[in-house]
Amino acid sequence: MTAPALSRRARFHQRFLVEERVMAPEARRGLDRAGFGLIGVGVVLFAAFTAQVASGTGLTVLDPVVAEWFREKRSAEGTVVMDALATVFGPVYLPVIILAVLVLWFVLARHLWRPILLAGGMLVGMLSVQLVAHLVMRMRPPVEYMLLGPDGTFSFPSGHVTGVSDFFLITTFLLASRRSSRSWLVGGFALSLGMIAGQIVARLYLGYHWLTDTLASVSLALIVLGSVIVIDTRRTVVVRSDAG
Repeated sequence: MTAPALSRRARFHQRFLVEERVMAPEARRGLDRAGFGLIGVGVVLFAAFTAQVASGTGLTVLDPVVAEWFREKRSAEGTVVMDALATVFGPVYLPVIILAVLVLWFVLARHLWRPILLAGGMLVGMLSVQLVAHLVMRMRPPVEYMLLGPDGTFSFPSGHVTGVSDFFLITTFLLASRRSSRSWLVGGFALSLGMIAGQIVARLYLGYHWLTDTLASVSLALIVLGSVIVIDTRRTVVVRSDAG
């Protein structure tokens, strides 16, 4: 094999396949515990919400109460804000935002592992929503609750909430995990929680989802986030006893 071919292969390997982080054993174990813990919590919560929706028990008794409460709290100003949140992080603009972030990351990153992982996590999250929606087949709130026109698609879980949760949680982890400062982690997850809460409120306010739809979406996002943490840790962390 010629030297230029070897060079191209080496560059490809370095950019697409190689990204290593040196950690002490206890740090590696901590990431594994966090990842598997999130997966476990997410699975339990998602299974619980799915069972409650199927049987009409548990928190589903609060769904009509919460829907009516938000309906009574509507105002012209609030509708503008909630409409903006739903539009920006909806099925049209959110993919554009994600694509822009990925393109920028691809251009600037030394390694492409993290943007590829973000793209994979988003894809798995969205496919999971479509699969579950067609398995559970839950109807949305009545049309008279919907402020922006009728929507006849299935309600459980919320694609809006899942998309926002996956995007902000995965991005925060992939950025903060490479920083030594805890302020990145705290600030990033605080922002993520704020954006997720805002999207939940928007979907309930606009009348397109039940409360349990949105909570199930968050639990699904925990499964995806935990999986990303485990995969990233197994793929990139190199354990050295003298690391620290």
